[in-house]
Amino acid sequence: MLAHRPTASFPQHLRALYASFPFDRSLADDPISVIRPLATDARRAEVAGIFGSTLAIGNTTAIRGAIRDLARRVDGDVAGLVDPRRRAERRRALRGFRHRWIRGDQLNHLADVLTDYYADHRTLETAFLHGWERGGFVGGLDTLARTLRGSRASPAGYPALFPSPLDASQSPCKRLTLFVRWMVRDGYPDLGTWRRVPTGELKVPLDQHVHWIAYHLGLTARRTRSWAAVEDVSEALRRLEPIDPVRFDFVLCHTGISGDCPKERDLAVCGPCTLRPDCLLWRHGRTGA
Repeated sequence: MLAHRPTASFPQHLRALYASFPFDRSLADDPISVIRPLATDARRAEVAGIFGSTLAIGNTTAIRGAIRDLARRVDGDVAGLVDPRRRAERRRALRGFRHRWIRGDQLNHLADVLTDYYADHRTLETAFLHGWERGGFVGGLDTLARTLRGSRASPAGYPALFPSPLDASQSPCKRLTLFVRWMVRDGYPDLGTWRRVPTGELKVPLDQHVHWIAYHLGLTARRTRSWAAVEDVSEALRRLEPIDPVRFDFVLCHTGISGDCPKERDLAVCGPCTLRPDCLLWRHGRTGA
């Protein structure tokens, strides 16, 4: 049972926040702002999307910088990362790359895995659908994660870049879920190059900002990010928008990133927020946790 629930007017409050949200301001701060110029066709969108989402660790400024560094190293030709004729050239280009704990040799291995995969398949949507048909979104994400881990011997730490919701860790799989959101949704600001996965099946990419806000709105009672929390929040949003449940993800995420949710009672910031009546901090006089 949830210890806190939003008000009966929460759907109207959330839709009002969405309607008034400064998307252009937040798009400039989002990793997808760097991905979109690289996504000149479906293959480039997919390749840029999987590399970009893999690098989505840390703050958005650092993530955008890492994606730009990767693109610069291949002269903006992200599709060239999976060109089998350019393996040696790509290996040299990625040498010395570093973003947090992600290294160039790991990205080079990902490029090798994708190169092998694309030799027999047109799109990663095929892998996702194979799992989805047997086990829904969780099955699709698990198959996608296993596909990206590949069967080759991999560099240290590489398999951990692609957790599955079926792993014992119960990871929220934020980066891979974000990739699927980018590929499936054709609503702004996503790319929508996958056409066979229903948007109603999507799960929310549960980063720290979305989790904090969702907890304080009563969309989950789980204090730690996990796949169970992903299911809680996704189901709560699906009840509002069955056809497009992750429509609100970008808004909730950037409400946190921008500081529009200061994570403490601050009337100057929180006063205009349409979600204030639903917020645990305000309704119960709680301080941030």
